[in-house]
Amino acid sequence: MNELFDLEGKTIVITGGTGILGSEWAAYLTQNGAKVIVLGRTQEEVDTTKSRLAEIGLNVEAYPCDVINEDACNAVATQIKEVYGNIDVLVNAAGGNMKGATISPEQSVLDSDTEALRTIIDLNYIGTYLTIKAFLPQFIEAKKGNIINISSMSAEKPLTRVMGYSSSKAAINNLTQWLAVEFAQKYGEGIRVNAIAPGFFLTEQNRTLLTNEDGSYTNRAKLITNNTPMNRFGQPNDLLGAMHFLCSEASKFVTGIVMPVDGGFSAFSGV
Repeated sequence: MNELFDLEGKTIVITGGTGILGSEWAAYLTQNGAKVIVLGRTQEEVDTTKSRLAEIGLNVEAYPCDVINEDACNAVATQIKEVYGNIDVLVNAAGGNMKGATISPEQSVLDSDTEALRTIIDLNYIGTYLTIKAFLPQFIEAKKGNIINISSMSAEKPLTRVMGYSSSKAAINNLTQWLAVEFAQKYGEGIRVNAIAPGFFLTEQNRTLLTNEDGSYTNRAKLITNNTPMNRFGQPNDLLGAMHFLCSEASKFVTGIVMPVDGGFSAFSGV
């Protein structure tokens, strides 16, 4: 492999590493020589992920961490530094959606749940901010570091129903660009911040929106695939190339971008 793409020896932390996409990234990056540390909300989640990857011969480290708890983020960052030294890459994959922050067709904004909306903004935005803040001292000390946030297609083109999720991911785009400029100007070119914006992937969090009980697509799912030029949902491994590129030195002059991986959805006007 070209040395620019070599991940051997890099220490990579993945928040939300117990989820479908996060665990896929953890497996891939480990297979490519990185030392991967997954963070999940509970001890049970991280133990399950670590055991599942061990069954296929992959050794990852795993720690529980509630990313919306600043003390927990600071504590795990300190613990990881003590055990492994400064990390090289932070992937902020923790995030999600919930029913109260979603507006169904028969509802209006008047029916939305303010606390649910606050929870989603905390999880998707504040959780990203707090983990960056916790690991930033390591990056400053080393004069290098690589942060990869996870955005969404709903950040650029707000989607019906997912009001809270779309708003919080739009904030991630702005945060990514703002921090990219801030860090480059204050700390030099060694600290980079980028984001990946996945298109539509079936996950446990959106499955009830996109599939019926028998597994067939809902009308919403059909509308999505009809507006995706590749005419399908993404598979978790479709994101691996973008993740590898941004984790590697091949992207050393790339900062402040939001990279779509969406099967052409963002390019399609509908006609």
